[in-house]
Amino acid sequence: MPSETIKLTAKFKLKEIPDGLDSLFSTYREIVNLLINYAFENNVTSFYRLKKETYKGLRKEYPELPSHYLYTACQMATAIFRSFRKRKKRGKGKGRPVFKKEVIMLDDHLFKLDLETKTVKLSTPNGRIQLEFYPAKYHERFKDWKVGQAWLVRTPKGVFLNVVFSKEVEIKEPKAFAGVDLNENNVTLSLPNGEFLQIISHEREIRTGYFVKRRKIQRKIRGGRKRNELLEKYGRRERNRLNDLYHKLANKIVEFAEKYGGLALEDLTEIRNSIRYSAEMNGRLHRWSFRKLQSIIEYKAKLKGVRVVFVNPAFTSSLCPICGEKLSPNGHRVLSCKCGFEADRDVVGSWNIRLRALKMWGVTVPPESPPMKMRGGKVIRYDWFTSSKSSGQPERFSNGNSSLLPRRDFSGNRLGKLYKG
Repeated sequence: MPSETIKLTAKFKLKEIPDGLDSLFSTYREIVNLLINYAFENNVTSFYRLKKETYKGLRKEYPELPSHYLYTACQMATAIFRSFRKRKKRGKGKGRPVFKKEVIMLDDHLFKLDLETKTVKLSTPNGRIQLEFYPAKYHERFKDWKVGQAWLVRTPKGVFLNVVFSKEVEIKEPKAFAGVDLNENNVTLSLPNGEFLQIISHEREIRTGYFVKRRKIQRKIRGGRKRNELLEKYGRRERNRLNDLYHKLANKIVEFAEKYGGLALEDLTEIRNSIRYSAEMNGRLHRWSFRKLQSIIEYKAKLKGVRVVFVNPAFTSSLCPICGEKLSPNGHRVLSCKCGFEADRDVVGSWNIRLRALKMWGVTVPPESPPMKMRGGKVIRYDWFTSSKSSGQPERFSNGNSSLLPRRDFSGNRLGKLYKG
């Protein structure tokens, strides 16, 4: 049975800040900036070359510093310079990169974490010191995980140790795939049994509400500490609320996909580069954290042994899943085809995602294979805030001639039409 590695980051807040930590942060930042300048002037993008050409000089200049701080500083500088070069190629990078953050990268030689005693041992220029951290309930899940790299981060709220944990999990061979179409305000699942589950997440309303709140604060309070505190307060509330929503959504999606063993998502890594709509629409889409939700779904699915695949997102919501032809919109949410198929665009998107996953797996799908007999596919809608199903008969569609059934939400508002099988 194949296995995959899952990596998760856990945060540990230190109880006391030891003497000399300020100088360690400033020294590390100084070294990283020296390395960035060297990489910039000599166009060095290789970690090994940067370390080879600078290590001896840095060792003479900082003899009291443990040597592995120089290794991790080279890694940080290389990553920053590579990122700068990519941004510069897209016309976004100017001048030269500068490292300003209060962050130190640590490898396994620089720290040792003990979850039993709630302590961490840290190498410093004055020797190895032992520090206590505040325990959290979720820390317990990492007791049998492997400890990897870590980052020592200083914020106004204190000093944190962000540790990367990894674990090997066995991935089962999938029986079938469930297709997942992520949208601003809902998540639609296409299940192999012919059913479609649509979860109304209200993410767009949450983001828009906090955006309007921050805009009002920016207009009423021009500057100062009060303004920054309010903006940080509501930004933190938005992040916490969305994180809670994402984890609950991911749990529900994985629960449905677990019995099939396979989950298909769209590869949306480059979608921001192709967003060219109005200023308002661009802002909305750039605020949408689709990749974060995908990463949460991915690791939760793998922990359950569910295989996750990413498919090409091109035209998933505009091609007919039956014949492959271009679908025609009716001005609202419903798309129709010459072959007689008609359905909501989110249903079409999730269906095509599932079909593309099957095709990647070597299964023939429409239009190459004969059209599937759907017998009227059921669309079940859940409102996440009310945790209830839509009232009335289940919505259905087919690719034959049938009577039209109006589609409504929980308030009775008309949302389009689906064929009733």
